[in-house]
Amino acid sequence: MFFTLGLLFGTALAQEPQAFDRLTFHAAPKALATAAKTSDWPRVLGSNDDASSIETPLLKKWPEAGPAKVWEVAMGEAYTSPAISGDYCVIFHALKKKETVECLHRETGRRFWIKDYPIEYQDRYGFGNGPRGSPVITGDIVVTLGVTSELHAFDLKTGEELWKHDLRKQYNVPQDFFGAGSSPLIHEGKVIVNVGGKAMAFDGLEERRERSEKLASKGVSVAAFDLKSGEVRWKIEDEWGASYASPVLSQLHGKTKVLIYAGGESNPAIGGLLCIDPSTGTLHDRFPWRDDEYIQATGSSPVTIPEKNRAFITTCYPKNKPIGGVMVEYDAEFKAKEVWSSKKVACHWMTPVYQDGHLYAIDGERENNSRLVCVNADTGAEVWTKNIEWQDSVLSGIMGRTQPVGLSILRASLMKVDGAFLCLGETGSLHWLKLTPEGCEELQRAQLFYALNTWSLPSLSHGLLYVRQQAEGLDRKTSMRVICYDLRGE
Repeated sequence: MFFTLGLLFGTALAQEPQAFDRLTFHAAPKALATAAKTSDWPRVLGSNDDASSIETPLLKKWPEAGPAKVWEVAMGEAYTSPAISGDYCVIFHALKKKETVECLHRETGRRFWIKDYPIEYQDRYGFGNGPRGSPVITGDIVVTLGVTSELHAFDLKTGEELWKHDLRKQYNVPQDFFGAGSSPLIHEGKVIVNVGGKAMAFDGLEERRERSEKLASKGVSVAAFDLKSGEVRWKIEDEWGASYASPVLSQLHGKTKVLIYAGGESNPAIGGLLCIDPSTGTLHDRFPWRDDEYIQATGSSPVTIPEKNRAFITTCYPKNKPIGGVMVEYDAEFKAKEVWSSKKVACHWMTPVYQDGHLYAIDGERENNSRLVCVNADTGAEVWTKNIEWQDSVLSGIMGRTQPVGLSILRASLMKVDGAFLCLGETGSLHWLKLTPEGCEELQRAQLFYALNTWSLPSLSHGLLYVRQQAEGLDRKTSMRVICYDLRGE
């Protein structure tokens, strides 16, 4: 009865994590190596906002079925990645028309607490009706931004709701193409959000006249909220709306700045790269980088190169003639100028990974035109391109075919770790890749599951890899879930 009442009121009251009906535990992970280096994964692109990790050693050779499963939890609709801090693994999804935040034990999948609240959202393009922005953890607080622009802060250990904002109501945030989809950024006690509010509409003529031209044409584009109280610390009014990219921190000329690739639904489309002082909310620069075609939903976060005071942004829109990507460099006044631009690296939602003077990314808007590319970060020149493909007999049996089915990583994601790259393919394949300017070498491959829309970057912490299956399995034996795999090496 105690645990049932805890669920009824939205949070498990027990201090110890509890088993629950959607959890399947498979086997305990191996012990960490004596000299293992570990880290948390507190936000969508990891601790450094660059899809990289210091973790080592990791398992480089797998059985045919892939790394061993530790646990899995059935989930609802979402395009999110787990956030991990210490023993806590936070997942965010929609169950029965409620956005649901759950805090699990990272090694057992048992649940510390659960919170939920009702939402009314129907995706007008037929995609999932759950959240797009991943949870963010700092200290003892976890923050979420839901698909309807509800911003919540919870106590990480107890699930107590600390504060919330309905940004849609407060700042007139539109539904946009796919709802709200950016993940918040937490820095020095502030929660920074690409709000994407629109100017309020006023019915009376006199009221319109009393409003300044500035307020009548611009809404709140970016805002910072106090991490503990939720109070507004600063706001930036700008006509650029909210994208699906997440804000990132960057060191520019020795100073910490926030970079946001902004721009929501508008006709013509407007948006670009914002450079902001996170302490004061000063907008240093707005660098336009968006075609004027209406249908555009930007999802790749900025890639920063602090040693050169540079940043790279990319989009696969507009379809069939993408503007691609642009590298900018900031001067001492934090004003951006274009270094180069290229249509050879136009990413849909994955964020490119920078290593040793090169960018590695998945170029292409559709499955049939996606490709892995290496681009010289100094010049923008394409160094090589690769299609990672193979024949799969298991899937041919599932599909009732006699010949092996050709598979590819399609619109995959990349993570730089342990001297190589982990690659999660769009249909559930996992790969170790060696990526250098000389080419791509596939070191290991396993098919974790067969499911479409595997779009979220995995999370990695303490040698455990957390992978989100976002659609029903093609064999109809599995459904939406998060799976914890043992990647601990010796």
